[in-house]
Amino acid sequence: CSDPSKSDRVTLKKEIGLMSACAIIIGNIIGSGIFISPKGVLEHAGSVGLSLIVWMLGGGICTLGSMCYAELGVTIPKSGGDYSYVTEIFGGLVGFLLLWSAVLIMYPTTLAVIALTFSNYVLQPAFQNCLPPYIATRLLATICILFLTWVNCSSVRWATRIQDVFTVGKLLALALIIVVGLVQICRGHYDALRPSVAFEFSGDPSVGQIALAFLQASFAYSGWNFLNYVTEEVVEPRKNLPRAIYISIPLVTLVYTMTNIAYFSSMTPEELLASNAVAVTFGEKLLGIFSWVMPISVALSTFGGINGYLFTSSRLCFSGAREGHLPYLLAMIHLKNCTPIPALLVCCIATIIILCIGETHNLINYVSFINYLSYGVTIAGLLYLRKKRPHLHRPIKVNMLIPISYLIFWAVLLCFSLYSEPVVCGLGMVIMLTGVPVYFIGVHWKNKPKWIYRVVERVTYMGQKLCFVVFPQEDPSETEPLTASKVND
Repeated sequence: CSDPSKSDRVTLKKEIGLMSACAIIIGNIIGSGIFISPKGVLEHAGSVGLSLIVWMLGGGICTLGSMCYAELGVTIPKSGGDYSYVTEIFGGLVGFLLLWSAVLIMYPTTLAVIALTFSNYVLQPAFQNCLPPYIATRLLATICILFLTWVNCSSVRWATRIQDVFTVGKLLALALIIVVGLVQICRGHYDALRPSVAFEFSGDPSVGQIALAFLQASFAYSGWNFLNYVTEEVVEPRKNLPRAIYISIPLVTLVYTMTNIAYFSSMTPEELLASNAVAVTFGEKLLGIFSWVMPISVALSTFGGINGYLFTSSRLCFSGAREGHLPYLLAMIHLKNCTPIPALLVCCIATIIILCIGETHNLINYVSFINYLSYGVTIAGLLYLRKKRPHLHRPIKVNMLIPISYLIFWAVLLCFSLYSEPVVCGLGMVIMLTGVPVYFIGVHWKNKPKWIYRVVERVTYMGQKLCFVVFPQEDPSETEPLTASKVND
């Protein structure tokens, strides 16, 4: 598509360099989480000191996981992230269950939560003494989703440039919080951070509550694996994918930890727990007449987060359709722009439906559980692939202690989460398992009545004409090493 000399081949454009790759990771991680999760982490951790430890260890665990994903990303160079790796390693059913839960609830809910955070912060200056109207927040969130869907449909370059600019903007906003916090500490305002005070627990700490604190932090760190969803659009993925991961995750961990330290330099634990908008409360206390900067900064941060989630989640739909697990129309890209328009429209519509349902915040815990479950299954797949196909070409090969350490922590956290919140975790499993009958009816059952195929073909044809899309051609240079290794094994 971008190179006419290649027989008019229509493929996804490789326009994501190292800087844009870092922007995708940072931009997806830093969305609304750092402005929402500090309250939840502190509430479950029970003390300032333990909450800071949770934030640092959460970043460390993400680093271990991202190193495993770097190996998988260059070994199986396909877009689709967890879904593509699990499908390649464990087969269609397990991959479909991850895809089903992600498309049905995980990404639409996350997008809806971030969009609502965006609209609440934008409207807050106009409704200083009360909450913004319900309809107004939903309407603004929907407009934001529609606008960014149009941008992503129009151009990959526009979408990545928006991600670059807003990633810099959100880092500057967090840098402002950190700098103001450090100034407060230099002035001696760090009572809550003194070791004698920081580890005063509001109640008896339990392993189950600490596990829930980690789940809250994992919501803020979610998105660290999203570059793997767009591997086929990364320039020199075997070089830039691991580089971007190794640069971005430690940077976000440092920023998150310093931001929380800054919060505690000006707010008592009680004030932080009572605040529904931690960054705004921080700005009101320290920035005076410039306190308006904080809601605007948070709004810009969440705007970039929405763009990043749309960009990557649409590639998951695209990858699932290409494997035959979703309608083939979703595997098509625009003839000129080379963007997966049908997949983007599905993500947009699903998010708007979740916005209309209204109870988005009740779904965050289900999303966190499913998200964490998918990480563990994917990294277990790395160990299984090492044993099943030891001679597979691996440009990056991490030490075995890294995936084993991650899985031990993952298993402990998951078990205590199940013990502490059996209903939430149980419903998360039910949501995922509802995909089993869908898989056997929609994918595994090959001899369907002919009228079903005719209806699907008719809808696909109409969708092609409406969206001006065609099937892309795969880049053989990316999949050749994997295919060759299969023959050798």
